[in-house]
Amino acid sequence: MQHPSGAAAAEEAATHFGAIAREVLTIEAQALLDLRAAVDGAVDAVVGTILGTAGRVIVSGMGKSGIIGKKIAATLASTGTPAYFLHPGEAFHGDLGMVTADDVFLAISNSGETEELVKLLPFLRDNGNRTIALTGNAGSTLARNSSLHLSVRVAREACPLQLAPTASTTASLAMGDALAVALMRARDFKPGDFARFHPGGSLGRRLLQTVRSEMRSADLPFVAPGATADQVLQAMTSGGLGVALVSPDGAAVLGIITDGDLRRALQRHKAAFFERTAAALMTPDPKCIGADSHMQTAIELMATHGVTLLLAVDGDQVVGVIQK
Repeated sequence: MQHPSGAAAAEEAATHFGAIAREVLTIEAQALLDLRAAVDGAVDAVVGTILGTAGRVIVSGMGKSGIIGKKIAATLASTGTPAYFLHPGEAFHGDLGMVTADDVFLAISNSGETEELVKLLPFLRDNGNRTIALTGNAGSTLARNSSLHLSVRVAREACPLQLAPTASTTASLAMGDALAVALMRARDFKPGDFARFHPGGSLGRRLLQTVRSEMRSADLPFVAPGATADQVLQAMTSGGLGVALVSPDGAAVLGIITDGDLRRALQRHKAAFFERTAAALMTPDPKCIGADSHMQTAIELMATHGVTLLLAVDGDQVVGVIQK
């Protein structure tokens, strides 16, 4: 019997492992498609319950479900829904003191029979908490004894032994993301809100800065209203912003010319394009923002008007350009 050479064996193994990876991804992708098809009014009820609470969302789970729960709690907290993770084992040793009557309790268990969670139900009921069970078994103890139940049932795990949580944890994680996004939209959560909760990240630092600290102010590509199309092209190229600012005095701006404006004008006017002046090519009354405004205001203004550039002004003078 011939055995493949080292290189051939490695190639055969790589092909084999690639097939396994594709199979796992197919199983988990199908689990999410099945979960999407099964979404019903329970999601509306859960989102409404969380929106209506004066407290926080307490997320709890054991093992792999606990790891997923920590991520869900972190996502909720960073997107406008106060939340934290409570380990169900530690809950019995004093941590239940962190649970107030106004809190909503989100329990994650694929089987719905996790002993540490089930044992918490009498306390939560007596404490007046609304409970949400996230399980793969609608007939389980946890599902039947909770205020609301969200099904994250999967047909099978990606694990060939059907033992290691794989597709089921993916389903739980995705449902947590779905709840967080639904709550974000319900709360009209904006980039500026996100930045307030993420001041250490690059987005947070940027949005909490002022326009003046982020704008480009040196060597702005000003052109006179009577400048030729060729001069506009030269200014735009040297400026490196993809835009030219049409100004009679290098301060007050009458309009802007983007590279898109030039492409459209060239297509429309053909050979006569180079006879056009900056005044004829420009878009008048460009969107402006005060140089001392917050970047979060600038980002929201750009989103509202569907533009990617604003002129930063100080009084009547343009002092910089800010781009998305």
